[in-house]
Amino acid sequence: MIGKLTVSTTKIIASAAVALGLLASAAPALAAGGAAHPRSGGFSFEGPFGTFDQGQLQRGYKVYQEVCAACHGMNLMHYRNLGDRNGPFWNPKYPNPNDNPVVKALAAEIQVADIDSETGEPIQRDATPADRFRAPYPNATAAAAGNGGAAPPDLSVMAKARHDGANYIYSLLSGYRAAPAGLQIRDGQHYNPYMAGDLTPFWTGDHDHVPEGGFIAMPPPLQNGQVTYDDGSPQTVDQYAKDVAAFIAWTSEPKMVERKQAGFGVMIFLLIFAGLTYASYRRIWKGVAH
Repeated sequence: MIGKLTVSTTKIIASAAVALGLLASAAPALAAGGAAHPRSGGFSFEGPFGTFDQGQLQRGYKVYQEVCAACHGMNLMHYRNLGDRNGPFWNPKYPNPNDNPVVKALAAEIQVADIDSETGEPIQRDATPADRFRAPYPNATAAAAGNGGAAPPDLSVMAKARHDGANYIYSLLSGYRAAPAGLQIRDGQHYNPYMAGDLTPFWTGDHDHVPEGGFIAMPPPLQNGQVTYDDGSPQTVDQYAKDVAAFIAWTSEPKMVERKQAGFGVMIFLLIFAGLTYASYRRIWKGVAH
C-alpha cells in the first residue's frame, strides 16, 4: 500500500512539474504586448475629498453631445440628471431638476422618437427633461451594421467598467498614434497604445519588443478646433478628451460627491463614538483592579 502511494505521489509531483514548466514557457508569450498604462488627467474629483468641476462637466457634455452622441448612447441617463446636485447644470434655485430652465432648453434641442397619441404613427418631437438620452441607433443590430460590424458601446457607466476609469478614457481618446513600422493592420482598424490587446500575431519585427496596445475600430473621434468652448478653455484634442472623460466619470457615478461626504461624516462619528466609549470605560472601571 505504501509502495503504491509512493508511486502515485511521484506521478502527481511529476505532472505538477510538467504543468509548471509549461506555464513558465508560456509566460513570455502571455506577457507580450499589453496596453500602455493610462496617463493621468489630473481630475478634480480624484481622491477622498475630490469634487467634480462643474465647468468641466459642462464642456464634457458639449463634447459628448456634438461628437460622441452620434454613435454612443447613454441609456441610463435622463436629461433631468444634468440638473442633479453636483451635476453639470445644477442650480440650487431649482432643487427639482425638471424645473431647471437650462436643462429644459438643452433637452428641447434634441429630437426623440415617439408615437402620436391620436394616430399611433411614429413621430419626432422635442425632448423633455423626463426623456432618456437619445439613442443613436434603434437597436444593437443597426448599430453594428452602421459601424462595420462593431456596435459602439453604451457610455453610461464606461468609467466604472474600465480600470482607471476617467484616466483610461482620456488616454484612449487622446492617444491615437500612427502604427509602428512592422505592424500589420487591417482596413477599418486603428492603432492605439492604450487599447487592450496583444499585437504579437500582427508584429513582424523583433518579438521581444512587441508594441504596446491594440487595434480599435473607432477612428480618432476628436480634432483640434472641433468643438467651440465659450469659456476660453483650449480647443484641443487633449482638452476635449479630458473634459468628456470627466463627464463620463460623472455619468458613471453621479452621486460620488454625496457618497464621499457621507463617508467623511461617518468617519467623524466613529471617531467621536470611539472616544466616548474609551472615556466611559476609563470612568466605569476607574480604581478597579483588573
